Amino acid sequence: MKFVDEAKIDLHAGKGGDGVAAFRREKYVPKGGPSGGDGGRGGSIFIRASRDINTLLEYRYKRIFRAKNGENGQGKDCYGKSGEDLFLEVPMGTIIYDETDNSIIFDLSQDGQTEQLCKGGKGGLGNLHFKSSTNRAPRQFTYGEIGESRSIRMELSVLADVGLLGFPNAGKSTLISAVSAAKPKIADYPFTTLHPHLGVVRSGFKGGFVIADIPGLIAGASDGAGLGHQFLKHLQRTKILLHVIDVGTEYPNTESIVQGAHEICQELQKYDESLFNKPRWIALNKIDLIPKEDRTAFFEKISIDLEKGLAHSKKIFPISSISSDGTATLINGIMEHMSKLEEAEKN
Repeated sequence: MKFVDEAKIDLHAGKGGDGVAAFRREKYVPKGGPSGGDGGRGGSIFIRASRDINTLLEYRYKRIFRAKNGENGQGKDCYGKSGEDLFLEVPMGTIIYDETDNSIIFDLSQDGQTEQLCKGGKGGLGNLHFKSSTNRAPRQFTYGEIGESRSIRMELSVLADVGLLGFPNAGKSTLISAVSAAKPKIADYPFTTLHPHLGVVRSGFKGGFVIADIPGLIAGASDGAGLGHQFLKHLQRTKILLHVIDVGTEYPNTESIVQGAHEICQELQKYDESLFNKPRWIALNKIDLIPKEDRTAFFEKISIDLEKGLAHSKKIFPISSISSDGTATLINGIMEHMSKLEEAEKN
């Protein structure tokens, strides 16, 4: 299924039905009074988050949504039927913006969370309401009100506990496939990942945690270069950023490895300071390409070089996504960190 993480739509709630002026015309009732009923309420538009949806694709091709109008009132004291409400379903993690001023209207982060976007118009009053001691045969009635309209923008921000970041071909997709049941496309050319992938890592932490793989970043991503800039927002809700660095392909050139790691951090900081300040761990990937006898000395050197300038990088894990070396230690470390966060939230 095509992944769509942004859509703009126009919404129009239903118009209220008109009231009516009518009079009773029944046999043996020579002076029947007013009998015009009210118009029905126009349908409102609601938006609801669902865990069963993972894309905004439906709203990419249909841009205008209208709720039903209320029915007009009728004679014989009959009220018009209210217009049916319209419910739009979106994935959990969808943020709703008002297109007029770009303000956030709702942040739909809970399954089943339902919010009203546009209120339907009130129905008009029939002449039943205008009868008085001095006006026994009122002909007044009112028209139904127009329903609310607005234009909104929807952005999907993936809800994940751990977010992977790094250059294209750093091995992020291979890692997520190694530790979860997710099966992203993997190839030896840049930008294999074209949209975020989510994987559930089964563990002792509430049965597992969610890990997200986003398209690789390149220098200038925060200014629009490459693909990753479109998805940096998906990292904003994560609790840990896992910076995956390809050390095997570049071995033994530690200088280029460290320089590349700094470039990624600079893109994070330029995009969003709060994203840059998140806990960030480092996974030194593709260690299977480094001779075993050289690994210890190499890891010691590159760890020192990386720690000098990578703020907020708390831990470093040598791993191989292909052979799974070190992945169990990495997952256990994440589990422990997530458990501590859970305990802190309780207190």
